[in-house]
Amino acid sequence: MIGASPPKPKPIVKRRKKRRRPKAPAQNESTRVQILQSAAAAFRSHGYHGATVQRIAAALRMEKGNLYYYFRNKEEILFACHQYSLDRLIRLLDEIAGSDESPDEKIRTLIVALVHTIVDELHGTTLFTDLVALSPAHLKTIIARRDCVDRGLRRIIADGIATGAFGDRDAKLLSFAILGAVNWIPRWFKPGGPASSTAIADSFASYLIAGLRHR
Repeated sequence: MIGASPPKPKPIVKRRKKRRRPKAPAQNESTRVQILQSAAAAFRSHGYHGATVQRIAAALRMEKGNLYYYFRNKEEILFACHQYSLDRLIRLLDEIAGSDESPDEKIRTLIVALVHTIVDELHGTTLFTDLVALSPAHLKTIIARRDCVDRGLRRIIADGIATGAFGDRDAKLLSFAILGAVNWIPRWFKPGGPASSTAIADSFASYLIAGLRHR
């Protein structure tokens, strides 16, 4: 229309850019493992809720902000501790399954690896009892992978029963008994105490295997 005012230009709306997680600096696997070991020691000494991210970072002489390059939060660190242990055990189970060792030798290898992973790699942390701190998604993942370890141990026991190396018993209950005994170690283990990880691993393996052989 002649004489009508020109349409007003629409205001320019600036869209906020989605904040991205900063990229981690050049890193290697050893740095992540060091963080997990520091976290595990803090969880053991102070409990999951008492162990702060600041405390975990300080033990490594690392700035708290730098730790977030590797993990988003403390719960993610706990989840990574579980994954780290389970990765090692599941790989070992795969190796054992393809070996020519006898069933009792296979179980000894697995028990010794379990003890060393708990005592040496993660400093006797109570990560096995901190499942309630995980998010539902992380919890589901860890339970599924722990069940995988249980099934692997159960198959070895079942093979030993079938070949006559072990007594005629319930492989499922025996697996629970072995894993329960080993997983309880963090409750009483003290780094620097009189019993070394090697002595504990050998003693547990000998005692538990003797129980399997008993008729």
